[in-house]
Amino acid sequence: MKFGGTSVADTERLKAVARRIVAARETGNRVVAVLSAMGDTTDELVRIAHEISARPKARELDMLISVGERVSCALCAMAIHDLGHEAISLTGSQAGIVTDTAHGKAKIVDVRARRIHEALDAERIVLVAGFQGISTDYDITTLGRGGSDTTAVALAAALGAEACEIYTDVEGVHTADPRVVPEARKLHAVSYEEMLEMASSGARVLQLRSVEFARNHDVKLHVRSSFSEAGGTWIREEDQRMLEKAIISGVTHTVEETVYRVEGVTAARLFGALADAGVNVDTVAQTGREIVFSAPDRGEADAVLDGLGVQWSLREDLGQVSIIGAGMRSHPGVAAKTFATLEELGIEPQLVTTSPIKIGCFVPRDQVEQAVRALHAAFELDSPEAARPHD
Repeated sequence: MKFGGTSVADTERLKAVARRIVAARETGNRVVAVLSAMGDTTDELVRIAHEISARPKARELDMLISVGERVSCALCAMAIHDLGHEAISLTGSQAGIVTDTAHGKAKIVDVRARRIHEALDAERIVLVAGFQGISTDYDITTLGRGGSDTTAVALAAALGAEACEIYTDVEGVHTADPRVVPEARKLHAVSYEEMLEMASSGARVLQLRSVEFARNHDVKLHVRSSFSEAGGTWIREEDQRMLEKAIISGVTHTVEETVYRVEGVTAARLFGALADAGVNVDTVAQTGREIVFSAPDRGEADAVLDGLGVQWSLREDLGQVSIIGAGMRSHPGVAAKTFATLEELGIEPQLVTTSPIKIGCFVPRDQVEQAVRALHAAFELDSPEAARPHD
């Protein structure tokens, strides 16, 4: 089980989480729960750090911001004790989460869960601080934003859990952001590949690395609400039943995209330099001598391009709208319908990227939500079965 920051935002919500954990234990399950920091605790700690130092050392910043999750776990353990059950709170390092040495964006390299097994054998509920671990150099590290999801999936894999339940403030994965499309439906199940595309294209229900970890270790995920007893969305291996249902699973979007256009450098040299600097690249296209890519880390990307001495420009007024669905592989006409819908609105994509199950269009930021609503309607995603491209 994993509970996000909104699920543990205050003491009353923490008590509710404790009750849910105890209920799972009382049905006969052995329970390991990963908790995030309460509400905006991490952001507040980062703010304080920057009041002290304009450029805090990454190691010390990790030491500081790892505190929030520990607070959540200790308080939740106290609440569980008051409900008559034994619980133990563990830091990431105590739980055996071993990472590389990349402070602020560490990757899990091993899980040594001996202490968790001992606690479970002693009939204890185990509460693990998410988002953190201990490096191979024995320093405290953090996994980056959304890292508690990855902690939970890694533990589920190491413990051989039947599934990993991710509790959040929404009831599951929807066909679009319900704040933009009120008619958006909750999906019963999506494949790992679809969820990876969704997570990388704006859906914030799950952190991308956690989905990759789940796919690589075949850990079934169940995304559901902390504030409801309703079932959520299962993320699992693709099966024939998924392929025979809707062609399109959903429309995702982002409203802040930085798109670079670069000339005078080979792709190998450009992306080698970006990789060496630790800059993630989301989208790549090449036309003639020009290379176009998007990246979330503008400051770092700017520095790399300046260091290469190449000609470059950027646009920061774009967003991305993506159509995603495993059924696209075997059904022609999705691209035609996508571009026809955008053309009817007078929206001209500035950059288009594709994969076997995704079409992504970079469009002006002020037209993103209009495009999302139109595409959701065009593919009839408000109905249980999405429309065929050519009805």
